[in-house]
Amino acid sequence: MRIIFAGTPEFASEPLKALIASVHEIVAVYTQPDRPKGRGRSVHFSAIKQLAIKHKLPLYQPCHLKDPNEQKIFHDLNPDLLIVVAYGLILPSYILNIPRYGCINIHASLLPRWRGAAPIQHAILAGDKITGISIMQMDKGLDTGDVLLKHSCPIHPEDTSKTLQNRLTVLGTKALIETLEKLEVGTLTRQKQDPNEATYAAKISKQDAKINWQDSAKDLDCKIRAFNPWPVAFSQIQDQTVRIWSAKPLPTLVNAKPGTIIGISDESLDIATQDGILKLRELQLPGGKPLPVHDILNAKRSLFAVGNYFN
Repeated sequence: MRIIFAGTPEFASEPLKALIASVHEIVAVYTQPDRPKGRGRSVHFSAIKQLAIKHKLPLYQPCHLKDPNEQKIFHDLNPDLLIVVAYGLILPSYILNIPRYGCINIHASLLPRWRGAAPIQHAILAGDKITGISIMQMDKGLDTGDVLLKHSCPIHPEDTSKTLQNRLTVLGTKALIETLEKLEVGTLTRQKQDPNEATYAAKISKQDAKINWQDSAKDLDCKIRAFNPWPVAFSQIQDQTVRIWSAKPLPTLVNAKPGTIIGISDESLDIATQDGILKLRELQLPGGKPLPVHDILNAKRSLFAVGNYFN
């Protein structure tokens, strides 16, 4: 098949690599325009752009696909199929209707649960025990198209968004190749989504990662893992912002103001929550790097004295 691939972040790299190694012809790769990142605001190429350049694939980076000139370029590529993996730009109906087999998307959830931009984070935030990959036929709605293939994946108690994404990337790549094989021989079965079962995974912002100590220790643990490695959960103590990379919840009854440091050891800071204790295990101070609590205490023990509290 003649395939156009559209994607931007690291999550999309493994599927593109699998397509490069397959029998299919990649006639174009689409990725978002280069944008400045980081404190220095230097321009960084997306993971997909780097891969396309490495393999000398035709590369396109339009700001949007509503421009008639961009639509003509896409049309003239004469694709059989468009594969979209975390591309990040809206695809007009005209584009969706150009490829012979339409457009398919690798979505990191078991649709219709967690439609939207951040399904991995929201699955962990919600305390879900299982998630997975859906290969979806794209339509004009937000992740509302027919599901062509699903594979499930457990969410482990220690999973962060990064570790879960790594497993889903492998699963999604296998599911994509399986879908292409079935598509060519006509054995795919479409399953319509039940809108009554849909949940929405809104885009994550940095402010979403602020810790509210009125939440339970269990919910805060989910939040810390969901926002690792970005945007990273944070709280403040004596006007210093502390990023929290790792913690462990204990369902222990505690009679202290939520946010209060009630215990210190080499392994953790024990913090009272509205329900249970949260043992902070890896922290990051302003201007520093993530460190185990033992190293943090060596540098800032007075800041984290028993009785001090986060807010």
